[in-house]
Amino acid sequence: MPVWAWIVLVVVIVALLMAAMWAARRSSRTERLRDRFGTEYDRTVESSSGRREAEQELEERRRRREQLDIRPLAPATRQRYAGMWTDAQRRFVDAPGEAVREADVLVIEVMRERGYPMESFAQRASDVSVDHGDVVENYRAAHAVSLANDRGLATTEDLRRAMVHYRALFDELLVDVDEANIREAR
Repeated sequence: MPVWAWIVLVVVIVALLMAAMWAARRSSRTERLRDRFGTEYDRTVESSSGRREAEQELEERRRRREQLDIRPLAPATRQRYAGMWTDAQRRFVDAPGEAVREADVLVIEVMRERGYPMESFAQRASDVSVDHGDVVENYRAAHAVSLANDRGLATTEDLRRAMVHYRALFDELLVDVDEANIREAR
C-alpha cells in the first residue's frame, strides 16, 4: 500500500477514535445531568430547542448553584418550620386559600434561610432545581395554583393539590442535602 494510503487510513482511524471519545463524553455528561436533575432534565430538554441547549442551561444552573452558600437548617429551626407547616395544614380545612398562601410564604422563608437568592420565582425554581430536581415541578405547579388563588380562580381541589406540591418541596428543603444522600445510600 502506498504511503499516502497509510496516512489516510491513520487519519480516518484517529477521527473515528476522537468521535467515539466525544460521544462517550457527551453520553457521560447527559447521564450525570439526568442523575443530578432527575425529571427536571426531561422538562428542560422538552422546553428547549434541543438537548445541547438544555444541557448547557442545566450546567449553567449547576455553576450558579456552586457559587451560592446553601446551608442546612439547625435542628431547632427545622422543628420550628415543621410546626409552622403543621399549623398551615390545620388551617386548610377552614381556610384553604389562606393555607396555600401561608405554604408559599413558608417555602420562601425556608429557601431564604437556607441561602437561596430570592430574585424572582423563575430564578428560585431554577436554583432549587439543582438540589431538588425531582420536586421542583411540584413547586412550579403549586405556585401556579397560588397565583390562580390570588385571582380567585382556584378550586378547593386545586388548593389541596397545591398544598401537596408545596409539601413535597418543603420536606426536601428541611432536610440537609448531605443527610438525604446518606439516607439514599442505606
